[in-house]
Amino acid sequence: MSSPARPRILVVFGTRPEAIKLFPLVHALRRTAADVRVCVTAQHREMLDQVLEIAKITPDYDLDLMLPNQSLDALTARLLTELGRVLDTDKPDRVIVQGDTATAMAGALTAYYRKIPVSHVEAGLRSGNIYHPWPEEVNRKVVGSIADQHFAPTETSRDALLAENVPADRIHVTGNTVIDALIETRARVDSDASLAAAIAPIAAKYAGKRIVAVTTHRRENFGGGLKSVAQAVRRIARRPDVAVIFPVHPNPNVRGPMAEVLAGLDNVAMIDPLDYPSFVRLLSLCDFVMTDSGGVQEEAPALAKPVLVMRETTERPEGVTAGTAKLVGSDEELIVTEASRLLDDSAAYEAMARAHNPFGDGKSSERIARIVVESFA
Repeated sequence: MSSPARPRILVVFGTRPEAIKLFPLVHALRRTAADVRVCVTAQHREMLDQVLEIAKITPDYDLDLMLPNQSLDALTARLLTELGRVLDTDKPDRVIVQGDTATAMAGALTAYYRKIPVSHVEAGLRSGNIYHPWPEEVNRKVVGSIADQHFAPTETSRDALLAENVPADRIHVTGNTVIDALIETRARVDSDASLAAAIAPIAAKYAGKRIVAVTTHRRENFGGGLKSVAQAVRRIARRPDVAVIFPVHPNPNVRGPMAEVLAGLDNVAMIDPLDYPSFVRLLSLCDFVMTDSGGVQEEAPALAKPVLVMRETTERPEGVTAGTAKLVGSDEELIVTEASRLLDDSAAYEAMARAHNPFGDGKSSERIARIVVESFA
């Protein structure tokens, strides 16, 4: 049984981005008096395991729910059932979820069904369009309607929650834990280059070239959007001074269109997803990033790397406002135009690279851990 002096806290996550953003918080919580448990759903199996190994976290519960081409409703049904069983067994005093995944939504909902309070890390991000990002925008709003502790990374996120009538005393502006993970991991890679061995031969192959890092995986870009992105990458890679390093998401809806357009190009390295230290090293090496990821919009500016966001909207408008990021959607011509501007116009490049990163200072996890534990006092 838990006690007020040693509350039981269950941290639930399932994807690689969640693991990256939560491992600093798990470590921070374990430095307190709390009894901290970890449940992973393995919504991303291999990519999740890479982060768990590096972060030295062994889950107390591993649901291993990943199936090939699993539909969203089938995944959600399994998440609700299996997470419910974990909560009935573990009986935590509080559940912590992060972000906008199906795992986060189901974790919050199963806790609500049992009247267990929920903390939401990275709360308050809104694009204003329930289909961009899809289904993440609605997942995040569901969690927000349940949580009683909202850890907003920025004032913009706080304002979005206040506009939805979340009480001000339940919102805490903490910065984003992804910056904690980035700073910690970069320091480890700087002191031990072997941690990023996966990227070393590719970096050596393209030494002397301008490196463009690319990531894409959003469901709303499946189909024509991804084909347009691939065509843009192909055109950018025609330049003799450029090399594209592209860790390709394992989803066949991503791999298929990319392989069809980009296979065999000398200046394009389509590689398997990188472990986190190698990805941090790629961010350090590249000139700029083209992505539809959410987390990369926060990570790259911390390393002074401009970001072209290949989405129509973003729930992280702070980067666009600050000038660290620019929305280009999946429009082939716009992607090529803006990428060329960064490659050819040094003033435009420096304006984005030097813009202030609004997403955190590396101490977010400590703030969140303190607030969570003190709430039991």
